[in-house]
Formats: sequence, C-alpha cells, structure tokens
Amino acid sequence: MLSLFEIAALLLVLSAGLSWINRAYLKLPHTIGLLVMALFASFILMAMQAFIPSLGLTATISGAIGQIDFNETLMKGMLGFLLFAGALHVDLGKLRDAKWAIGSMATFGVVLSTFIVGTGFWGLAKLFGLDIPFIWALVFGSLISPTDPVAVLSILKTVKMPKSLETKIAGESLFNDGVGVVVFTLILAIATGGAGGHALFDQFQVAGPIMAATSGGSIGVLDVVELFVVDAIGGAILGGLAGWMTTRMLARIDEHAIEILITLACVAGTYALAQRVEILGHHLSGPIAVVIAGLMIGNKGAQTAMSEHTRQYLFGFWEMIDEILNSVLFLLIGLEILVIGLVPEYALIGAVAIPLVLIARLSAVYVPMKVIGTFKNFTKGAVPVLTWGGVRGGISVALALSLPDNEYKSLILTATYAVVVFSIIVQGLTIKKVVESRVDADLV
Repeated sequence: MLSLFEIAALLLVLSAGLSWINRAYLKLPHTIGLLVMALFASFILMAMQAFIPSLGLTATISGAIGQIDFNETLMKGMLGFLLFAGALHVDLGKLRDAKWAIGSMATFGVVLSTFIVGTGFWGLAKLFGLDIPFIWALVFGSLISPTDPVAVLSILKTVKMPKSLETKIAGESLFNDGVGVVVFTLILAIATGGAGGHALFDQFQVAGPIMAATSGGSIGVLDVVELFVVDAIGGAILGGLAGWMTTRMLARIDEHAIEILITLACVAGTYALAQRVEILGHHLSGPIAVVIAGLMIGNKGAQTAMSEHTRQYLFGFWEMIDEILNSVLFLLIGLEILVIGLVPEYALIGAVAIPLVLIARLSAVYVPMKVIGTFKNFTKGAVPVLTWGGVRGGISVALALSLPDNEYKSLILTATYAVVVFSIIVQGLTIKKVVESRVDADLV
C-alpha cells in the first residue's frame, strides 16, 4: 500500500509527464489533453490485463488509484480552492448585469434539466430492457444536470468570446453546482427511503430535518425551502463575511507573501467552517461560500486592498494553484475508469444518454432565457453557445461514485462517465468553432 506522500508524488509525476507530452506533441488544450492521454493509458492497461493476466500491472495501478477517494478528494479537498481561483477572475459588475440569467439557469434550469433527463433516461432504459425505477432515473438526472465549474472555467480559457456571454457561462457554473448538490441529495434521500441519508447529507453539507421527513415517506415544501435558504443564503452570508474580513486584513499590509497566505487561509477556513456550522440542523454551502469570498476579493479586494505588486503575485499564485489542481483532477478522471467498474453492456445506453443530456441542457438554457429575453437583450448566438458550453466534469463523477451500492449504480456510473467524457473532449474541443459560427465576430 502506497503512503499519502507516494500517491501525491505519483499523481504529480504523471501530471507533469503527460502535460509535457501533450504540450510537445499533441498540442491539445491542457486539461483535455491530460484526460485523453489518461483514458488512452487506462484502456491500454485494461487490454494488456485482458490478454496477459499474469502481468498484474492493471491491478497494481488500480490499487494505487483505488486508495484515492475521488469523491472525498474533490468535494472536500480540491473543490474549494478551484472555485475560489475561478471566482477570483470573474468581473462582479458584469455578473450583476447578468444576475437574472445566471440565477434562473442555476436554479430553475437545473431542476428542469433534472426532470427532462430523468424522464428520458427512464424511458430509454425501458426500451433497452433495463428495469430502473423512475426515482433512480431522476437521481441520474440530478447529478448530470449541473455544469461543472472546474471543467467550464478550464475550457473557457481556450476560447475568445464576448465578455457578457463568458460571464453568463462562468457565473452559472460557479453557482449551479451548489443547487445541483441540494437537488441530488433530496432526490437520493427519496430514492433510498432515508437509508444512509444522514451520511450523505453530512458529506455534501446539507443535513437535518429533511431526513426525518424522508424516513416518514414525505418531504414538505417548507422543508425544501428551509434547506435551500440555509444552504445557499447561509453559505453566501458566510462567504461575504469571510471576503470582507480578508479584504480588510489585506488593506492593512503590503507584503505579497503574507497576503497570499491570508487568502489560502480564507479558502480553507471558510470551506471547513461551512461543514461545521449548523442552522436549523442544516450545514451551509461551502462551494457557494468560497465563490462569494473569491468574487469579493477578486474585485473589491483587488481594487482597494492590494498594490499592483501584490495583485501580480497573488493572481499569479492562484492561477498556478488552478493549473496544478486542474491537471491532477483531469488526470484522475481519466484514470478512475480503472477502478469504478464500468459495465460494457451499458455502453450503448450511455451513448444515447449524451444527446438526451444535450436536449435537456438546451431546454434549461432556452426556457429561462425566453422568459428573461422579454425585458433584456442577449448576445446573438447565446443559446447554442450556452448549450454547448455547459460542460459536465468531475462533480458529476463524484456524485455518481457517492451512490450507495445497489443494482442501479453501475448503470448510472456508466452513463455518467459517457456523458462527462464526451462533454469534456468533444464539447471542449469544438466550443471555439460554435462561438465562431454563432457569435458576431465584431463582438468577440
């Protein structure tokens, strides 16, 4: 068994080596190149194991990767730092201008997509002769509907588009994962009848009276409203306080090394505190808290509390953190196929799930924008760009891996992986062409 240091060393060596190969030869966008090569290496290892079982090479590597709890590593380790690094570079003024579009897509859009995907997946399963209850199809819909902020922000770096459109895509992805996790947890609690629910709510920072209602067979509207208010608004207030305190501290000194340390403490402390603070039995949203803190520090803090010297070092530091953690994360997504146990028999329904998720994404973008479009203009070509730019990533995989072991988990995992891999590779590599063909060149 490898030590924690040896696992970290292995991931860093693989990330660095594959990044060099990609940069020197493949020349794909950084994170996409890492995922492609990790997937390719995984399939090669599985083929070697199938033809030469005595090698035991796959078992050795999958054993090392298996020691990493992907869900724990992402949701309680890397995510806070990645979200903060992404929020740090978002223009708060443009975010306010697009608040209705972002808010509607991150809430109503996620719920609408959940039910479209869930209903379609249930129907597809019936066509393929697979018996999956409707509520478990909705579980799949809820975990695959939120766009992944890590994947989205990583891909946006490679594409030039109007700032207003970029803000909508980035802003939605930063906020809808918190909403998506709440929707996922509620539906999963209903699907499991409360079994194992307390652990899941603790894991995703939403807990309490909902479970009692679930165990009793029903969830009241007030329970759901209470959960959303405490989780989202409570997380936003915590993030606002953390961002305000950090900005005040930064304004009192001018020493870039200490100021970088203070921002690190802000992220880690805020995310950890969100998991501990309880209001009415519910935890606060750590992801939303660090996003709000990042927006405040990246805008108000950068303008009023930092010298040009500090801004250069601090933003450069967080760009490096973003690159390093993204490299490790996308590498893990590719290698995780060795240990999650995908079922080849479900490959076809996984492939069919891809257009289903895209249709749901189109609906989740078009319906809110149709309503808001009556009083606010949008960039020409916004709907296809927002649809195709809604990339899924590690958060969907982490949620799928968190499911309790049952007869439906393999099907959901396989479909999730198919959608995520297609989303990152195909949508990620072609979003630039979609922008160029749909958006007025004068606006880019």
